[in-house]
Amino acid sequence: MRADERTDETHVVHPVRVEHDLLAARHAVRAGAVAAGFSIIDQTKIVTAASELVRNAYVHGGGGTMTVGVVRDATGRVGLRLRVRDEGPGIAVTGRAPADGFGLGGTRRLVDDFHLDTAPGHGTTVTVVRWKP
Repeated sequence: MRADERTDETHVVHPVRVEHDLLAARHAVRAGAVAAGFSIIDQTKIVTAASELVRNAYVHGGGGTMTVGVVRDATGRVGLRLRVRDEGPGIAVTGRAPADGFGLGGTRRLVDDFHLDTAPGHGTTVTVVRWKP
C-alpha cells in the first residue's frame, strides 16, 4: 500500500487455482466496483484488468490469489485495489512485462496505479488501483 492510501474496507482474498476461479474473480471485482460507485465504463476497465491478471496468474504462474479491496487516498478519493499473486517462475526481464506484447501492457493502460513485484524463481505479484474520477 502506498503511503497516501489507507484501507477503508476489508480486503477479500479469492483463490486462482482452477478455470472456474477466473470467472469468480471477475464477478468479485465487478461487485467491488459497483459497491464503490464506479461508473459502468470504470467497472468494465477494472474487470478487464482483473481478467488479464488472473488469467496470467493461472496460465503462467500456476495459480495463486487475488485480493480485492476499496481504498481511499489522503484526499478521500475512492479506488479499487487488486493484488494478484502467483506461485510461478517469476518474470526474468521485468522491464518488458508491462509493455505491449508481453502480457501486462493492457492492464497498465486500464488502471491508474501499477506495481510489479517479481523475481526469477519467486513468483509474481501485481498490484493495481483504479481510482474513481
